[in-house]
Amino acid sequence: MKNYSIVRIGNEYVVQAGEKSVLKVASRRRAARLVTDAAELLDSQAAPPVAPETDTASSLTRDPESQADPRDNT
Repeated sequence: MKNYSIVRIGNEYVVQAGEKSVLKVASRRRAARLVTDAAELLDSQAAPPVAPETDTASSLTRDPESQADPRDNT
């Protein structure tokens, strides 16, 4: 995370990413730690692919009786 700042406003610290305030905490150390953690997550490799569900076909099919017949014009 290259473009961030921690600004003190009253008794709280606001973490800003660019021009946008994204987080408000009571401790500067906590703010710095959260920024470090976020940077590590962004730099880490992508999450492993999710295993496909075994029964996706049945969850996507409709009940044939509930579907309207396109040839039925009444």
